[in-house]
Amino acid sequence: MRFSPLFSGSSGNCSLVSAGGVDLLVDAGMTGRTIVGALNEVGADPAKLAAIVVTHEHSDHVKSIGVLSRKYDIPVYANEGTWRAMSPLIGDVAMKNIRTFITGQNFYIGDIDVTPFPLSHDAAEPVGYAFFHKGARLVYMTDTGCVPEPMRETAAGAGLLFLESNHDVDMLKSGPYPYVLKRRILSDKGHLSNAAAGELIRKLYPTGVRRVILAHLSRENNTEEIARSTVRAVLSESGITEKELFIEVAHRDRVTGVFEI
Repeated sequence: MRFSPLFSGSSGNCSLVSAGGVDLLVDAGMTGRTIVGALNEVGADPAKLAAIVVTHEHSDHVKSIGVLSRKYDIPVYANEGTWRAMSPLIGDVAMKNIRTFITGQNFYIGDIDVTPFPLSHDAAEPVGYAFFHKGARLVYMTDTGCVPEPMRETAAGAGLLFLESNHDVDMLKSGPYPYVLKRRILSDKGHLSNAAAGELIRKLYPTGVRRVILAHLSRENNTEEIARSTVRAVLSESGITEKELFIEVAHRDRVTGVFEI
């Protein structure tokens, strides 16, 4: 399995998952032209995409879903709550390309086993995804304000964990956001902080998690350097070193790379 974070942040999100000759997108929250350019950069043909799977209906995740589906005849997978919420935002999608799943029940796209799991976010029915193929497992977990035990169990032992590390708490509290927005971000229905991400990774380390990509960084309330150093500091308190656990940070505005799982 190959995983390519194309864009990840509060201004737009889109990633590519490839396995068994199948390419699928997770979200499409940048312009269609921008996403196509990123796909070309990693050697993927947008006309051969097997699916777009959707996490939730916020604009930084669905901006170009309708455009791409219509242009390239791509099936779009989402749960019923997300379909209701995003339909007015994405325009018409051909009936044959409207695919509805039930959160918690796995399904297949080609040879990729896809399991959507519930998140805690202020959206209609937000989900993360666990992708399986020939023993490889990728867990995609962004846009959640907390990680209760069932979510931790889903992430346990992942070959690669794509995990939200949205903000530095001090930067957020002292920053220009209005109080209501700060309270939303800090809530259990908001976004994970760097420190919370580090604490989750610390708990997952004994389960075998050894590769993590920090994702969905805020433009205003975080930096790649702060996210990485904060998570590393949490891990070091438990004696987990850089040699023992690989950490990358997904870029907000460009392709991060191609990761083999």
